[in-house]
Amino acid sequence: MRHRSHHRRPGQPASPAAAAFTPDALSVGARHLEVGGEWVASFAVIGYPREVHPGWLAPLLTYPGRLDVSVHVEPIDPATAATRLKKQLAKLEAGRRHTAEHGRLFDPHVEAATEDAYDLSSRVARGEGKLFRVGLYLTIHATSQSALAEEVAALRSLCASLLLDAKHTTYRSLQGWVSTLPLGLDLIGMRRTFDTAALSAAFPFTSPDLPAPDPTSVAAPAGVLYGYNIGSQGLVHWDRFGTGMHNHNAVILGRSGAGKSYLVKLELLRSLYRGIEVAVVDPEYEYARLAPAVGGTTVHLGVPGVRLNPFDLPIHTRPDGRRTAPKDALVRRSLFLHTVIEVLLGGGPSPAERAALDRAIAATYQSVGITTDPRTWTRPSPELRTLRDQLASSGDTAGRELAARLHPFVEGAFKQLFDGPSTVQPEGHLVVFSLRDLPDQLKAIGTLLTLDVIWRRVSNPAIRRPRMVAVDEAWLLLQDKAGAEFLFRSAKAFRKYWAGLTVATQDVDDVLGTDLGKAVVANAATQILLRQAPQAIDEIARTFTLSAGERQFLLAADRGQGLLSTGTQRVAFQSMASPTEHYLVTSDPAELAEQDDDHAAAFVDLGPQPIEGEEISLDAP
Repeated sequence: MRHRSHHRRPGQPASPAAAAFTPDALSVGARHLEVGGEWVASFAVIGYPREVHPGWLAPLLTYPGRLDVSVHVEPIDPATAATRLKKQLAKLEAGRRHTAEHGRLFDPHVEAATEDAYDLSSRVARGEGKLFRVGLYLTIHATSQSALAEEVAALRSLCASLLLDAKHTTYRSLQGWVSTLPLGLDLIGMRRTFDTAALSAAFPFTSPDLPAPDPTSVAAPAGVLYGYNIGSQGLVHWDRFGTGMHNHNAVILGRSGAGKSYLVKLELLRSLYRGIEVAVVDPEYEYARLAPAVGGTTVHLGVPGVRLNPFDLPIHTRPDGRRTAPKDALVRRSLFLHTVIEVLLGGGPSPAERAALDRAIAATYQSVGITTDPRTWTRPSPELRTLRDQLASSGDTAGRELAARLHPFVEGAFKQLFDGPSTVQPEGHLVVFSLRDLPDQLKAIGTLLTLDVIWRRVSNPAIRRPRMVAVDEAWLLLQDKAGAEFLFRSAKAFRKYWAGLTVATQDVDDVLGTDLGKAVVANAATQILLRQAPQAIDEIARTFTLSAGERQFLLAADRGQGLLSTGTQRVAFQSMASPTEHYLVTSDPAELAEQDDDHAAAFVDLGPQPIEGEEISLDAP
């Protein structure tokens, strides 16, 4: 059946305003309409869940297709509401008595409806709420009949997941479509009675849940499970590496004992399930159980025999066996060695010493046959001792003074970290750098060497896979200039290498009290706030623009509870772990004393699969 879209006499021109908003014709079918070049189908919701949470209709608004949602509300005056409730209670009680007199089993649905009716009646009588007649109608749009069938199936699946019973407006498709237009007309008239609380929760202006990327998908949610939603009891999934993210960084702030390290380890462990390569800077050796359980590698800096030679060039081996390196690898390594010497000596050298150092670095590489020719870069690297000898034999005063200042790190008490070539090749799906065993005098240089290894790994173009770098107790790193600059550079540049930085710290002042710390927070698309101390809540509330309710929540949050902020969305969640995960990630001394090593779980090795990179070849032709 075909109708004209608006009534006018033949030959009369259409109003320009009307022509802009109305189709030329409508083709009306039993369950669909053809509106201009679109196919539409309308539904009336006739069944609702018994209990709802705030924003429970929000998934309809996040539907990826074009969906019109119309809610018609009509208030019921108190006298009429009281009369209807009285009649409804009389019917329910009569049915219960009839069932009891005949010895039949009680219907649980009738029992639940009776309890709800009594509760609603008492609240209406006390003036705690009012009654409304509500109609909910949906119209889905598509470009063809086959596409409409797919959209209808997806919409009905979404409604079923929300416990909504949506029925086609069969033979009333035109009335259903008009009921969803912004005209305020309800031509279907299929309504249900709502009280004030249920109606206010139905308005989908806000939602305690993160919007799903594809609400119609039957696949498992993408990303990492952080826990359950405190407001809706739903699960909180978030994908830091999802498409459309500005960056893949995350910052976790909370007071001591709030559960920062626990959450970092949970995210790390679940990211390994997804094939994400992870590197961890562990100042307190808290990953002692997790790393071996998942087949990870632990580098114990400070232990005798464990060395990372700062003179090593970034050489990468491709899957075909060829070795490659950046074209400016030697120049960049020479510049990095200036930073190494500055950290070792506890301050920048004078201009004369810097010039002597630059000449000595070039001479050091040449002494072992490494020149600007890339084919020489695969030769064994020099050591700090070689640089010291070059400075001592340079013939100028500045060089000899530098050589004398390097003596403790070559011949003295601090030589164990530099006395020989590198003894470890930190590679794998999980690499943990433990800094606990480093002496205080070598903390800064050990941290710098660790960060250099991580940066070289992340910036290796031969490995194309998502990677995550977790810096636990970042306040220790922020106290060092080189560590703070690394975090700043990583927060800015990791996105280009498909990598994400995770910064967790309990000292808010170290993060928000410096420009570098603020830059790290500003460049984190994912921000997690756990329980905060009253002394720090003002700065936190000002930086993250917290509401009064969010402020109070963070002050009173239990361990593991926090706010997950993803830009425009915030959700309060409670982290949760399985017994095996809890054993691997907990750091509670009381719990660890009761744990048994037999409870450790076995996991599948998720080793990396390098992909061919685009670099210069170091192999001779």
